Amino acid sequence: MKTLLYLHGFASSGASGTVEILRREFLGGRGEERVSVIAPDIPVDPQEALPMIKSLAEREQPSLVVGTSMGAMYAQQLNGFERICVNPCFALSSKYDILYVGKHKWLNRRRDGETEFHVTKDTVRHFREMEEHQFDGIDEVDRIFCHGLFGDEDEICLPWREEFERHYPGMSETFHGGHRLNYDIVHEVLIPYIRKLNAF
Repeated sequence: MKTLLYLHGFASSGASGTVEILRREFLGGRGEERVSVIAPDIPVDPQEALPMIKSLAEREQPSLVVGTSMGAMYAQQLNGFERICVNPCFALSSKYDILYVGKHKWLNRRRDGETEFHVTKDTVRHFREMEEHQFDGIDEVDRIFCHGLFGDEDEICLPWREEFERHYPGMSETFHGGHRLNYDIVHEVLIPYIRKLNAF
């Protein structure tokens, strides 16, 4: 069975609506999985999150990685894997209205049952340090394995398409929509793009 690894955005979880849509889409005619959709709850701190994600990818060897926002920033760093980065947030540490020190609420149910989390000064520093090296190690072969999808009404991350194109020239496309994915965008943009790649 082939595997799709989905990486969620900041303050979300592996139980997001996008994950449920993808799981339904890749069910067989008798309700059997044709594609295993793996969607971990990503830890808050990148010093914990990135090694966990890389270890999971090495273990599961997904045919495709899909990341959104913060998850797309992590997906971009999975060199050697085919991946789609949807509205990647390459500088979360600079988004002071999102990544601020203090208490936050999880937007979706987490497996550990937690409903709140804390961002510390160290958390922000760790993001900043990771962001400085997130494009390290890209080679010419890997440039054709990373795809970018950018919403034309993204109020958060659209300016980073230029940065994406600098490292992955010709590998990005624009769709009509904002930063957060919804039912229509997943069905009309993301799933057709996955099928175009012939990943499954």
